[in-house]
Amino acid sequence: MDKVDITVLGPGCPNCIRLENMCREAIVNIGVQASINKITNYEQIADHGVFLTPGLIINGKLVLSGKMPTRATLMNWIKTAAKE
Repeated sequence: MDKVDITVLGPGCPNCIRLENMCREAIVNIGVQASINKITNYEQIADHGVFLTPGLIINGKLVLSGKMPTRATLMNWIKTAAKE
């Protein structure tokens, strides 16, 4: 498995913080190497095409905008990204 690059997009709202924590839990549970970055600047968030937060980018691909994923969905995205 390769290292997974995860970026959470959001200004620091409760859902953005929750999403980051879910990502941290998921990588531990799956056992993959991953880096988690945060983008909190509104202009940079918009540059990624996200206008509703939280947003989530995995390995350069926008997978989520404006809602929270289920834990199972998030884990599936990370597992899939680790195999690519």
